[in-house]
Order: sequence, then structure tokens, then C-alpha cells
Amino acid sequence: MNNVTNTKASIHSYFEKEASQRSKWKRRNPYYHALIEKYYRLLIPENSSVIEIGCSCGDLLASLKPSRGVGLDFSQNVIDIAKKKYPQYEFITQDIENLKLNEKFDYIILSDVVGSLWDVQLAFENINQLCHERSRIIISYYNFLWEPIMQIGERLGVKQKQPLQNWLSSADIGALLKNTGKETIRMERKILIPKNIPLLSWFCNRYLVNLPILNLLSLSKFIIARIEPDRVRDYKVSIIIPSKNEFGNIENAIKSTPFFGSSQEFIFIEGGSQDGTFEEMLRVKEKYSDKNISVIKQSEKGKANAVREGFELAKGEILMILDADLTTPPEDLPKFYEALKMGRGEFINGCRLVYPMEEQAMRMLNLMANKFFGMFFSFLLGQRIKDTLCGTKALFASDYQIIKKNRAYFGDFDPFGDFDLLFGASRMNLKFAEIIVRYRNRRYGSTQIHRFRHGMLLFRMCYWGLKKLKNI
Repeated sequence: MNNVTNTKASIHSYFEKEASQRSKWKRRNPYYHALIEKYYRLLIPENSSVIEIGCSCGDLLASLKPSRGVGLDFSQNVIDIAKKKYPQYEFITQDIENLKLNEKFDYIILSDVVGSLWDVQLAFENINQLCHERSRIIISYYNFLWEPIMQIGERLGVKQKQPLQNWLSSADIGALLKNTGKETIRMERKILIPKNIPLLSWFCNRYLVNLPILNLLSLSKFIIARIEPDRVRDYKVSIIIPSKNEFGNIENAIKSTPFFGSSQEFIFIEGGSQDGTFEEMLRVKEKYSDKNISVIKQSEKGKANAVREGFELAKGEILMILDADLTTPPEDLPKFYEALKMGRGEFINGCRLVYPMEEQAMRMLNLMANKFFGMFFSFLLGQRIKDTLCGTKALFASDYQIIKKNRAYFGDFDPFGDFDLLFGASRMNLKFAEIIVRYRNRRYGSTQIHRFRHGMLLFRMCYWGLKKLKNI
């Protein structure tokens, strides 16, 4: 047992006294700190506004390359060190449990600090004043299963001694977040071996830590959370309808879509049809002149390009994709809208795999593939998603603009467009929600999915997700 008295005053005294030793201990454990910095960089895009609670000497904050970086710590001595090391950022001596700061940030991070907080709930309550509607709170903390190992490390002198720690479980932190007006979006488990043992550490921390059961033994857990939204107003909606050889479905797309939102616009994107689809779009636009309908021909090929060009034209605050085959009923679109409006999610995905399907709506091989990819992508994204290939999706236009801005991180890898949005939303730590829809037979035309060719592309998506989202 260490001999540090467990009072708030003694905790403060300890960190003031040990401030000059922080850099020394980081140099003695560079592998662990490098991993922590890497995982935070996976979660936080560069040029975000970031505040770190319990920033110590500022190394983690600086590694994130924020556009606006603020470090907060109640130790004046570590703040003085941080100011000298990183004059480009702002460092403030302040106690999160007595916060006096009137500024909002994209990301609020607490790295290995909840164990030392005197009143965790009060700290979590005060974090709310740092959050805007889109802020994300990222908390990394030690797995309580490692408590005996950490104490042994302190006795052996391979880890810096600490005051007695709060050893909180994931459920404890989740409950504290809930009690202070926040909700967990997802959790990541990282680091099986915090010391660098050549090859073994690399293999365990890159591959084994991502496996079920084994990852329960990880040292570090990352919780990503958000403020629970409070939305009451209606939003302008843009419905993007990519279409190729869908002549018989164009009018029904308009007739079957209920009115919702403060206003609606329909954007038809025609992709080189051979059956008069473009001419039918123009006819429908003229017939339903009371509705706001736009018709364009896409400049390139593929659904991804069609969706992106439609999004660029859209003027709505909410963007929706409706496949022109209408196998996902337009009548279900209000459910997607309500989920966004009420804050139940920030990226809304359709799910066709619950209700019984009409005969021939989806072939057995396609159904099995959809279920497999649903399980795999739930693992990749860290949030449950059952049907990755449902074309009907909805998100806020402001979030899409950030996805677009960060697209270079993934590259132009997705001919469908679905995974570009899914991966981008996951990178932004958006909360996913699925709307269960009935999947019905086509009333016109034939499927444009090529099972084996597109199946190979899906496996490529899996590889890309492992590389970019899980760093495997």
C-alpha cells in the first residue's frame, strides 16, 4: 500500500510535489504514453477545439494538434511546466470541481484522471458547461481488474506512486454520466501489455486486444459520451433519390412520401438510364409543381457520386437518402426524421432484417451476407448496427460537412457511399440509431446489385475499416 493520505488537500499536495517528476515517469514509460496518444488521435480529428481536464504537462493535448487547445489542472506547478513546453496552447490552473470557465469545446478529454477526482459526479456535472450540442466527452481510465498489478508496479518502482485511486467500473462511469445529463455513445478497450516487449506487445495491443473476451483484460478503457440533446423545433429536409433505370418508381417516390419537417425538397439524381428515367423525372417535376423538386444528371458514375452531388445541392438542415427502387417504403421516412429531431441518434440507418420480408425481396445469400456484415461492422464501429447495406439513411447537413471535410482520412474507397458515411460518422463519434423498416419487392425494374462482385468490394470495406478505425 502507498502511504499517501486520501484527502482532497493531500491529493493536491501530492500533485504539486510530484510535478517535476511527471516528465521523468513519462520517459520511463514511453510505450504506454505513445499508445494513449495514438488512441486519442484516432478518436479526435486534427484542428478540433479541445480541452483536457487534468492536463499535467500538456503532452497529450499537444499531440492532438488542436486548432484551439486548453489544458486545465489544479496543480500550479504542472501548469507552469506545460506553459513553457507548449506556449501555443492555453493552460489554466483550475479545479474541475470548482470550474469557472465560460467556453465551449468540440472535445472534452479526461485521460487517466477519474481515479484521482475527489467528487466524480460534481466534476461530470461541471463538464456540461464546456459542451455545445455536438461536443464529445472522452474518458480514458484504468480497468479495475488491473488494480493489484498497478500496486505491484508502484512497489517495484516501475510506476509512479499515486494517492489511493477511485476504481470505477464501466457501469459506474455510465451511471455517473447518465446522472449528470449525458449518455454513452460507445466504449473501446485498449492495451493488453503496457510495456514494450518486442513483437509480443505489438501483436497483443494491435490484434488480440480487439478480440471478444480477451479485450475484457485490457488495461485502458475509453468511453465516448455526449450531452443528452434537447430539441423541440422542426427542420428543413432534403430527400436525395439516386436513380438509374427506375422509370416506374419515380412518381411513386413523390406520391408515397408523407409531409414532415418544416419544409421538404426532393432531389432526383439520374445516373445514365436507358429506360427514360430522366424524362420521367422532368414530367413528375412539372406535374407536382407544388412540391420543391430538382432534377439533375450526375457528372460521374456510381451511387456514391450521385449521393454526394445531391448533398451538395441540398438546402435542408437534414439530409436523407431514399433509394429509387422503393424497396424501403417512403412512408417510413418520418421515423428517420423523428429520431434525428428528438436526439435519439445523430446518424440514422434503416434496418430491413427484422420484419418478415415479402417473397423474393432479398435472396437468401444476400440475407446471410447482410447479417454477417452487420455483426462485423458493429464490431468495427463500436455501436450496434444490424443492416449496413440499407440505402435509407439520414443525418444533419452540418455533420455531413464535417464528414466531407475529414474524408481524406479514409480516402475515396467506397463506390456505394454507404461506408463512406458510416465510417465518417464513426470517426466523428456520432451516435447511431436504427429504424426498423419493412423490406418489400421491387414494383418495377430489377436489382442492380451484383452479388459476387459487390461482395468482394464489401470484404474490401471490412479491411479498410479494420485499418482505419481499429488500426489493425
